[in-house]
Amino acid sequence: MSRYSIEEFVNQTKQQDKGEGLFELETSRMLEINLTSQIWAKAGGMVSYRGQIKFEREGILEHGLGKMFKKALTGEGPALMKATGNGKLYLADQGKKISILNLDEDSIFVNGNDLLAFEPSISWDIKLMKRMAGMLAGGLFNVRLEGTGMVAITSHYEPLTLLVTPDNPVYTDPNATVAWSGSLQPEFVTDISFKTFLGRGSGESIQMKFSGSGFVVVQPFEEVYYAQQS
Repeated sequence: MSRYSIEEFVNQTKQQDKGEGLFELETSRMLEINLTSQIWAKAGGMVSYRGQIKFEREGILEHGLGKMFKKALTGEGPALMKATGNGKLYLADQGKKISILNLDEDSIFVNGNDLLAFEPSISWDIKLMKRMAGMLAGGLFNVRLEGTGMVAITSHYEPLTLLVTPDNPVYTDPNATVAWSGSLQPEFVTDISFKTFLGRGSGESIQMKFSGSGFVVVQPFEEVYYAQQS
């Protein structure tokens, strides 16, 4: 059904409380946060809110000198905002599909562009992919998240999780890689013979190789990264 009366449309699309706690998927592409204290979210991700909520841009020294220097040196990094107060906050990111992860003393790496929100109980750090800087426009960075609490990540369309075992490494396109388990450290490999099929601006194929035990999440879409304009 694609045609509605006003009453039908409101009833079909109105917000509903599902009683799922702090992070709740209002739709597969809209995250509802039942805020009672504070969360960190991707800057620019706010779609709507109700209640008494204050938004603050991440302070220069909010997370220490180390992270500030990394962001200053690369011009990259997750632009975060802090939402504090009581109310309902709705977040989205260009219509991407949202997945909520419940970390229980776990660690995970997330592509910085695919991190939507996380609880303040989660510790995080920016990890730079230095070798990628000269190969992909704008380079590539990821965020290591660790601890106990909820994390919301995004993907273009449905994500696919591939299991990595010691005898069966997984290769991915960096532009399609969303996240991977904290136990894995990817290597970057190139193959000139593949440039016709997978080449980027550098004219050679760049792949991420995951070896060991864990998982890697990919999406059926290649994001293009651009250097941030000053």
